[in-house]
Amino acid sequence: MAVTIQQIAEAAGVSRGTVDRALNNRGRINPEVAKQIRQIAEEMGYVPKNRKRSAASKGKIRIGVVTQLARSSFMLEVNRGIRQAAEELKEKGIELLVREGLSVDEEEQLSAINALVKTGIQGLAVMPVDCESIRMKLNWLIEEKRIPVVTFNSDIVGTKRSCYVGMDNRKSGRTAAGLLGMLTGGVGKVLVITGFFSNHVNNERVDGFVEELKNAYPDLELAGVQGSFDDSEEVDKIIRNTLLNMPGINGIFVASGGQEGIARAYEELKLERRPFTVIYDLTPNNRKALADDVADFLIDQEAYVQGYQPPLVLADILLKDKKVAEEFQYTDINIKTKYNI
Repeated sequence: MAVTIQQIAEAAGVSRGTVDRALNNRGRINPEVAKQIRQIAEEMGYVPKNRKRSAASKGKIRIGVVTQLARSSFMLEVNRGIRQAAEELKEKGIELLVREGLSVDEEEQLSAINALVKTGIQGLAVMPVDCESIRMKLNWLIEEKRIPVVTFNSDIVGTKRSCYVGMDNRKSGRTAAGLLGMLTGGVGKVLVITGFFSNHVNNERVDGFVEELKNAYPDLELAGVQGSFDDSEEVDKIIRNTLLNMPGINGIFVASGGQEGIARAYEELKLERRPFTVIYDLTPNNRKALADDVADFLIDQEAYVQGYQPPLVLADILLKDKKVAEEFQYTDINIKTKYNI
């Protein structure tokens, strides 16, 4: 929703007329008051009518958004953030064009980016597949087409993207290791389940987990890292096979999707005592997993913010020629239990 002069007046504690004079440089007004009002207006995202008309006269600004794993429950909150950003940016003459990827596939993502470029996008927010072809494509957009790029949820090294919005995934992996270390007393065996080995996010989480395990809990043995393709049936199968064939596992860390399979595996195995379990993302299914004592801890990464923030950053670049202040705009690492969901 567009910010109004009345809202700015209320925030600044002045009249509508004072705000109008400050924003349009007309009439007598204390310079310090005018400066404060303009600062408040900018922070609230106010767009003057003349700027709206100017944007409209030049044609609609288009920002492309490319995601991955569209069917995963994690994307529900990401997409809610994207939709909210789209509603707010519509008032500024900006249209969001979204292309949802179904997997972590470079060809699928290249096709989506190419399709958006053909529509004439002026900015791109992307959950990049970490590979050379995507790296080259993004640098081509930035250097040759002068299209600013913001990465979110996953990042990609070796590009000139404006910034990254998302969790510090390596640090979150270390957090997960710390949680399991405390739960197990630092002794036993831990199974790690990731999604796609081509997924930068998954790899960073696992790397951070293994790093902290070696440094802080040398007596906690890594029983293996297995890929599930974010599929719940595969997660179920991995847990059942591992627990049946490798005694002594007292910790499980699931770094990606398909986490519904954990409950099925524990139910089928009819365990007297399940392994301590750490999962990711505050989705409806994972809320239930905490409530039902299927998992002990959940690490949430503010998925809504990851969808909402990147289009707004690009809008500031395109409308205000605003430089990005922070290259890494990390979302919080929130630890949830059944007691605080």
